[in-house]
Amino acid sequence: MIFLYRFCRKLEEVSFAGSTADFIVMLLFGASLCLVVSTALIRMMFLGEALTTMIVYVWCRRNPYVRYNFFGLFTFQAPYLPWILVLISVLFGGSVIVDLVGIAVGHAYYFLEDVFPNKPGGVRLLRTPALMKRLIDGPQAEPGYEPLPEDRPGGFAWGQGRPVVQEERPVGQGEERAEDRQEDRQEGQQ
Repeated sequence: MIFLYRFCRKLEEVSFAGSTADFIVMLLFGASLCLVVSTALIRMMFLGEALTTMIVYVWCRRNPYVRYNFFGLFTFQAPYLPWILVLISVLFGGSVIVDLVGIAVGHAYYFLEDVFPNKPGGVRLLRTPALMKRLIDGPQAEPGYEPLPEDRPGGFAWGQGRPVVQEERPVGQGEERAEDRQEDRQEGQQ
């Protein structure tokens, strides 16, 4: 359960930032393919672990240079994490088949979404329907769009990093400079 929460959050915040509909399509593809594999080949009753392994696999393939510390025991690069989970399943006497199905489904998604479209003559086979994008993600913001000042929170451009500049005002009638007041005080003390 920890892996599901953690890696779903990481994928949604980084890889699928601003495109929740694409994230849902990934989950639907993974769940559907797990269901097909389990029905046709293996007869698994619980597919949650396979789906979790698929999500972990996709995150690991999209973040190949991230160093991962596994419960403080040892550190390795992210692409090895699914295989270490398989090893842990073997050590604890769990079913390796469930993890392998998750890895296979994750690899199918990764290949169809990230590898094949980038090959010469490759096309993106997993497209999120436009209706689903409109319903879930809403209208896409234009790049470089700046909201009007009245539409910003508080109505001001907070945190824009503009320096505060003190302007020296000319001394007018009835106004005196701070230095003059300081000199007057010093003379009065003597």
